[in-house]
Amino acid sequence: MASHDGYVQHAAAAMARKKISTTIYITPEQNEKLKLLHDRTKVPVAVYIREGIDLVLERHGEQLPGQLTLDSVTKRRKSG
Repeated sequence: MASHDGYVQHAAAAMARKKISTTIYITPEQNEKLKLLHDRTKVPVAVYIREGIDLVLERHGEQLPGQLTLDSVTKRRKSG
């Protein structure tokens, strides 16, 4: 059975960082799939949820305040 790649390193780093408790609402289908994933990999569901949040933040990073990257400046010049 393939384990979640890099889980041990990721978990160790994540455990060292403070977590904020929040409530999310997911569909029953999402819940069932996350439970199955956990059963097969033994990775906590919360880790998968945080990974999903990281993917969304990465995908929409250009909408967040912060320092511009060279890539984002180049994209703006081409579209402007």
